[in-house]
Amino acid sequence: MTSARDAFDVARIRADFPILSRRVHGKPLVYLDSANTSQKPQAVIDAVDRFYRETNANVARAVHALGEAATSAYESARDKLARFVNATTRDEVVFTSGTTQAINTVAYSYVLPRLSPGDEILVTRMEHHANIVPWQLVAARTGAKVVPAPITPSGELIVEEFVARLNPRVKIAGVTHVSNVLGTINPIRELAKACRARGIPLLVDGSQAAPHLRVDVQALGCDFYALTGHKLFGPTGTGILWARREHLAAMPPFFGGGEMIRTVSFDGTTFADAPHKFEAGTPNIAGFVGLGAAIDYVNEVGLDTIGAVERDLLAYATEALKSVPGLRLFGEAKEKAAVLSFLIDGVHAHDLATLLDQEGIAVRSGHHCAHPLMQFFGVPATARASLAFYNTRDEVDALVAAIAKVRKLLA
Repeated sequence: MTSARDAFDVARIRADFPILSRRVHGKPLVYLDSANTSQKPQAVIDAVDRFYRETNANVARAVHALGEAATSAYESARDKLARFVNATTRDEVVFTSGTTQAINTVAYSYVLPRLSPGDEILVTRMEHHANIVPWQLVAARTGAKVVPAPITPSGELIVEEFVARLNPRVKIAGVTHVSNVLGTINPIRELAKACRARGIPLLVDGSQAAPHLRVDVQALGCDFYALTGHKLFGPTGTGILWARREHLAAMPPFFGGGEMIRTVSFDGTTFADAPHKFEAGTPNIAGFVGLGAAIDYVNEVGLDTIGAVERDLLAYATEALKSVPGLRLFGEAKEKAAVLSFLIDGVHAHDLATLLDQEGIAVRSGHHCAHPLMQFFGVPATARASLAFYNTRDEVDALVAAIAKVRKLLA
């Protein structure tokens, strides 16, 4: 039987990503840091370059040819992203600089006006700081507090404990779809159902999910969904907030300026409808044109294909790392994406990453913007190899060989 790996032409895919052909310290680059930021296919690079060469103008401001072409290209990206997450309408898609801005928008525009002393915001122990700190900031203003739901030592959310914490004081729950440290895929539909039964809105951080999984906000049943473009093979400084129309209609703007208004006078201002009332100022136009191209590229490869290839690669890499003496793997959930966090006995994560870099292998080291999770595991940092569909088994073998070389060097 032909496996996804056997049927997949990874060499052709890798040829689409120019940076993968470069060398680092005289060694072929082995890029295992896609959870930090993904590499960009030539189609995305070309789209950004073409915009600046042929179409550069501001959007929604000019009736000249360049202005109309720029607006059309920019708004076309909104249509593509609406289809990508299966929004009911394009007007549910707010352009942001990334997930961080998206969550802050919900925190200040939706949650802050609804918070009172003693209220709670429920998150999980595995959240990225972007899904913790904004909630802490608005909670500090109001006397509310942020409450974490526990996880197991294998890195899985204890669902019944999460549900038990959905009491009447909770004004919103925030959950990562896929953990950036553990790779854990959380059961969003089940969590959303429990939240909906109690009238509690659910925000999902989809930064790590969107590059790996098919996202259908209608099927998931959540209220807000945020994703980041630079992890989705698009440019940095791009992302979206998807939200139910009724929430966007009820939310005041997070910040003000040009382009998000209907009328302005010194007697007062009336705002544009969503999504534009949340998009003040000149946006990252070229970035969103590039993100639209990234969506086209992902759709061409196919998310089902990407998922199958990455599951195969994850299984191979997991077994390969488990064979390394003295290696501790963090996160062994039954459902997980292609993220592997680990430590080697007696070797600090930063030293390990630095020495791996000398072999041309790029992994991330540190707390991964997840201090509470590091505290749970009792470690200051881990090394993290995060895989994408452009990686290969040979690159996993190179990682394992380089780790062995590091262990021998530091023995």
